Amino acid sequence: MTEAALTFLLLLVSGVPIAFTILGASVVYFALNPMMASIVAQRMSSSLESFPLLAVPFFIVAGAAMARGGIARRLYHLADGMVGHWWGGLAQVAVMNSLFLGAMSGSANADAAIDARTIAPIMRERGYSNGFASVVSATSGAIAPIMPPSIGLIIYGLLTDTSIGKLFIGGIVPAMLITLALMLTVRGTARARGYAPERDHRLPTPQILGRARAALWALAMPVLLIVGLRGGWFTPTELGAIAAVYAFVVGLFIYRGLHWSETYDLLRESARTTANVLFIIAAAAVFSLVLALEQVPQQMVGHLLALSDNKIVVLLAINLLLLVLGTLLEGLALMIILVPILLEVTRALGIDPVHFGIVLVFNTTIGSVTPPVGTVLFTVCSLTKCSIEEFTRESVPFIAALVGVLLLLTFVPPLVTFLPNLLF
Repeated sequence: MTEAALTFLLLLVSGVPIAFTILGASVVYFALNPMMASIVAQRMSSSLESFPLLAVPFFIVAGAAMARGGIARRLYHLADGMVGHWWGGLAQVAVMNSLFLGAMSGSANADAAIDARTIAPIMRERGYSNGFASVVSATSGAIAPIMPPSIGLIIYGLLTDTSIGKLFIGGIVPAMLITLALMLTVRGTARARGYAPERDHRLPTPQILGRARAALWALAMPVLLIVGLRGGWFTPTELGAIAAVYAFVVGLFIYRGLHWSETYDLLRESARTTANVLFIIAAAAVFSLVLALEQVPQQMVGHLLALSDNKIVVLLAINLLLLVLGTLLEGLALMIILVPILLEVTRALGIDPVHFGIVLVFNTTIGSVTPPVGTVLFTVCSLTKCSIEEFTRESVPFIAALVGVLLLLTFVPPLVTFLPNLLF
């Protein structure tokens, strides 16, 4: 185990991608035992033999088709009509736009990348600092992994055998709270810096309704998700396939923002994203086996339960642990490694798995926008050419707002569990 731990630290410090870091450490661990050397390939293969896991590539394709098919543009105009007259108008539009797109993409990276490509350049032209525009694009992406059809919630549901439908519904109120917290933060910062509204008046209601009608096919997507899951018409996997077809049809034939000639590029982009996600899952599955063989879960459970028998105290300790680890490890890999461990703790304390799932996924999402290895941070900064130092300075109030919402969700479980318990 010592050799594997040293390999892990060496690869991590060397800047090797996290999937290869955890896989490399696992290979070293099993290579020292020739009788178990073949288990690495077997474990990686078996971890992907899951029918519900098909929902991941389907929703990735759906998100890519929506981004290219004109849906994102119509949602932007609707968001502008609703909040463009507030302080920091363009930044408010970016946050509201992320709420709409989050109900379709399920990915913080995809959502943040759309804002970084489309809204951030306009913000810079209007006098916003590049760091501020980049931070707004990145932190508003934190809404997507909490809204259905969140890829993170699908993975958590598969790992813990928790109803994915309940997790999807449980994420709706938290996503609204994250949106509100970010918009208040934008307002305070914009007033202090003089980032003016896009216009000095609110658009007339008929004009806003007109923009809503133009985006109706886009807005119907989250309704389809919720009604389909609640009615038991589709499994999450089937819903992913329907969402992908829906996005193609709307983009090709209704909004006409997508052309047949773009299909290959779209599918290639989606395949690359899917491969990244699934490779992390496979590598983390091998690493979790190493942890199980070394009885790390049992030891961590014992330490956490020895800390306190109060579930709020334990949840705070878990949150602190995840926030620290989230600055060093990729969120999806961190979740796959730790969920089997932490699930034992939450079961022992009677913590609702839906509540814990939302808190866990949101916590790891915060890690994705914090240095030094935040994936969303690097995605946005590579697109906006923002330095990590400037991003870090500008991100402080926004990270504080996200952590505040995280603590609120931790202390008030009904904010997560009320809707799932009502609808299911």
